[in-house]
Amino acid sequence: MVNSELVLRLDGTRPLSAASVEELAGLCDRAEDHRESGPVTIHVTGAPPAGWSEGLTVGLVSKWERVVRRFERLSRVTIVVASGDCAGMALDLLLAADVRIVAPGTRLLLAEAGGATWPGMTVHRLTQQAGAAAIRRAVLLGAPIDADRALALNLIDEISEDPAATLADLAETVDAVDGKEMAIRRQLIFEAGSTTFEDALGAHLAAADRALRREAAS
Repeated sequence: MVNSELVLRLDGTRPLSAASVEELAGLCDRAEDHRESGPVTIHVTGAPPAGWSEGLTVGLVSKWERVVRRFERLSRVTIVVASGDCAGMALDLLLAADVRIVAPGTRLLLAEAGGATWPGMTVHRLTQQAGAAAIRRAVLLGAPIDADRALALNLIDEISEDPAATLADLAETVDAVDGKEMAIRRQLIFEAGSTTFEDALGAHLAAADRALRREAAS
């Protein structure tokens, strides 16, 4: 069952602000403090309007990127449900989630600033997750990625006519996952693309040892 304390609704049409950073940080605080199992769920939609970056500073962008990274590394399963056009903060969070569910007609696109697409960490995540060739037009030309294309690129997990029912179906599976153990495996995934077998072996052996000890203790 989804815990209402660990659910956030984010309007992607809002310009990035200190309040946005605090809102997401507050969700992360509650997730880290909460003792019960269950996912952290964010509902997103919307793309920022023209001129959204007016008054924006690199310092604020850095704070936002760091809190998104914190969300991305929580010791809980993270779920983002998206609808409509998703850009800016909405796309940042979608690409940082473990499980990504979108409504039909959803489009992923990069916000624009300075005469081109926004060069934030969304570009990094898109490239890491789908490959440079697959996202080149989206990043260089601002071409939207529709839901079917996003699914084919594994940028999303499911297109659902009824996201609430999909969330309910996920509940049993998510509740059975140990958050700390899940976070260890997520980190192994993150590191796999940038480390050699030899460098990665120690971390995988340590995780295997931990799993064996937990199994023996149970």
